[in-house]
Amino acid sequence: MTVKLSSSNLARLPAKVAGPKYDRSVLKAGIVHFGVGNFHRSHQAVYLDDLFGTGEGHDWALIGAGVFEGEKIGRSKLQEQDWLTTVVEQDQGHMSARVTGAMIDFLTPGDAAAIIERLADPAIKIVSLTITEGGYFIDPASGKFNPAHPDIVADAQPGAVPKTVFGIILAGLLRRRADGIVPFTVMSCDNIPHNGHVTSDGVIGLARLIDEDLAKWVEDKVAFPNGMVDRITPATSDRERKILADDFGLEDNWPVFCEPFKQWVLEDHFTAGRPALEKVGVQFVKDVSPYELMKIRILNGGHATIAYPAGLMDIHFVHEGMQEPLVRAFLSKLEHDEIIPTVPPVPNTDLEEYYQLIERRFSNPKIGDTIRRLCLDGSNRQPKFIIPTIADRLKAGTGVAGLALESALWCRYCFGTTDSGAVIEPNDPSWDRMQATAKAAKGDPKAWLAMEDIYGDVGRSPVFAEAFAHALKALWANGARETLTRYLAGKL
Repeated sequence: MTVKLSSSNLARLPAKVAGPKYDRSVLKAGIVHFGVGNFHRSHQAVYLDDLFGTGEGHDWALIGAGVFEGEKIGRSKLQEQDWLTTVVEQDQGHMSARVTGAMIDFLTPGDAAAIIERLADPAIKIVSLTITEGGYFIDPASGKFNPAHPDIVADAQPGAVPKTVFGIILAGLLRRRADGIVPFTVMSCDNIPHNGHVTSDGVIGLARLIDEDLAKWVEDKVAFPNGMVDRITPATSDRERKILADDFGLEDNWPVFCEPFKQWVLEDHFTAGRPALEKVGVQFVKDVSPYELMKIRILNGGHATIAYPAGLMDIHFVHEGMQEPLVRAFLSKLEHDEIIPTVPPVPNTDLEEYYQLIERRFSNPKIGDTIRRLCLDGSNRQPKFIIPTIADRLKAGTGVAGLALESALWCRYCFGTTDSGAVIEPNDPSWDRMQATAKAAKGDPKAWLAMEDIYGDVGRSPVFAEAFAHALKALWANGARETLTRYLAGKL
């Protein structure tokens, strides 16, 4: 007999499921969050739930928001259960479930007028974002905001109803300026280098298209703290729903399964106050950059390293990839030879210990993270997680054989078949382009590096071009397994 998740059933949750340790009826909204997906609900929402459980911060509850039609599906699932989410932590020998209640409403995605109205409310002091790497209108090669993107241009037109996150945020700020209300802080929780700066570039860049004085006001008055976020959180499928029902006796439309580990390092820079998240494990620092670079290069670069060889070998789960000796050894060699040496010292952190932690996290057999998820959206992820490391290595005159092989594996994956001949379904917003370019690169490797918006100067490097061409030709001649074997033996 299972219990259906809802507010009315909180008092009779199954014995193995913990519930909120506070009265949800007293919560008041303080944060509007764009992008209510799995990561947000396993990370920011959990930290807030922890804080509310201490008896503090009850005026910092979450309201969900979004701009895409597809987000209405998630909203509907959560609405059926009064905005509650079950979070299941799993690793070897450990599994626990809790119901979190930090969200108290979810505005209809795409309803710009209603969202702007809520952003204008003085009670809202933070607007936070998990809109994925692709949601910031960044030109991949320069890493800068692209003001010529058609959606941004449309939002800048006089009288336009904003359709982008940045357009809606700017409209909310305009209302607050007109009403004499302190601006809210805009807090990115996305996995992007310098995410606060990237977000401010977007909002200020759009403002500049509308009015230079408005842009100057946003620059002077609005806080955009940088932050580093971390928790491996795969997508939810029927598998997770069934585990929750069978093992815990709870029915949840959209549970979140994640690893026990979580981390949040944040600059203490807020215009209108903030919740006391330091009481529940958030690290507030003056400069997030060292933590951010460590995580993006070692963890996210590590994910990219294992993703494409495992994908070409038809491996389904991430932990299964780590059980493949060639994939695990490739990760270790590339990290130690080429990635970790580009990471500067991090306060109170041993980089080798951090790498060992990453290796254990990737090997977690319970998490159910998929290789396909890691392979997703390489056209947005590679320019952030891998190509800057290549650029640093080239600038220092140090070797790039392993990074060139990683890039060649990505190219080979985008061709659209595994080494066994199985078809790889589209797995990138620009899949048609990536596949066409990968097919051209089979005969002419330079075609891949000629993607200026992705590779920039790295693609023009003769040293990298030679290493990449050599690796790609080896992959086509011998397959991923044999190519990795040769690389690990120093014979590639």
